[in-house]
Amino acid sequence: MKIDSHQHFWEFNSILDPSWINDSMSVLRQDFYPEQVKPLMLENGIEGCVVVQADQTEKETHYLLDLAKNHDIIKGVVGWVDFRTPAIEERLEYFSQFKTLKGFRHIVQAEKEDDFLLRKDFCDGISLLKKYNFTYDILIYPKHLKNAIKFVEKFPDQKFVIDHIAKPNIKDQVTESWKEELKVFGKYDNVYCKMAGLVTEADWNNWKFSDFSTYISITLDIFGTDRVMFGSDWPVCLPSASYSQVCEIVEKNTSFLNPQEKEKLWGLNCSDFYGL
Repeated sequence: MKIDSHQHFWEFNSILDPSWINDSMSVLRQDFYPEQVKPLMLENGIEGCVVVQADQTEKETHYLLDLAKNHDIIKGVVGWVDFRTPAIEERLEYFSQFKTLKGFRHIVQAEKEDDFLLRKDFCDGISLLKKYNFTYDILIYPKHLKNAIKFVEKFPDQKFVIDHIAKPNIKDQVTESWKEELKVFGKYDNVYCKMAGLVTEADWNNWKFSDFSTYISITLDIFGTDRVMFGSDWPVCLPSASYSQVCEIVEKNTSFLNPQEKEKLWGLNCSDFYGL
C-alpha cells in the first residue's frame, strides 16, 4: 500500500490558529478535509495517509482522531501534547487508549530558543514516549540541526522522524551546512526522514523538477532507502504546487530506485515507523 506520511486537515479559525498563514499563503485560509484530498491521492495510487498536527492544542489532537474514525484513508495520527507539563505521564497514559494515535509533534521551528529541544522539562516528557510506544516528529530548520543531534543522542531507543528533510534553502540551492549536519543522523537507526515539504522551501512560482534532485539524493545517501518516507505536506504545499506535482517531484527524482526501494519510500517505511 502506498501511504502519504504527512498531511494536515483543519477547520480554519475554529481548530487552527491561523496566525502563521500570511498573505502569500492565502489559499490556505479555508477548511481542509479528507474528502478533498482522497480523489487526488487515488489518482496517484496512494491509499492511505498519516495526518499530522498543525496547531498546538489537545483539542486539535481529538479533532484529528475523530476524523480518523470516519475516514478510512487516515491510517495514523500524529498529535500534540505539552511535553513540559508536570502531568505529562498522565496525558500520555490517557492518549494511549487511542490506537490510531501513533505519535506526537511540537512546532519547534517556531520557538524562540534555538536550543528548545534540549530544555530539561521538554526532554523529561520525551523520555516517556517509548513507554507508551509513541513516535516523535522533529520539525526544525537547518539552524536547529546541531541541537537536534544532541537531542536524539539522549534517546537512543526512541523512534524519531525528521520532517521535511529539516527544511533546507532549496530556493537558493544551499546545501553545505545542512548536508554536513544532517549526515550525522545517518548513523542513528532510530531516526527516519520525511521526504515532504520540499516545494515549500523552493521558489514557489518558478521551481523546476531539477531543483530538488540534489536534496533528494543527499537525503537518500544519508538515511538509505529503509528510513526515508514520502509525504505530500498537503495542503501546505498548495501555494507552490498541486498534490500531483508534489508526487511527480519525488517520482522524477527517484526514478533510479528499484521497485523494492520504491515500495519502501512510498509506504513500507512509513508503515514500519508508525506501526500502521
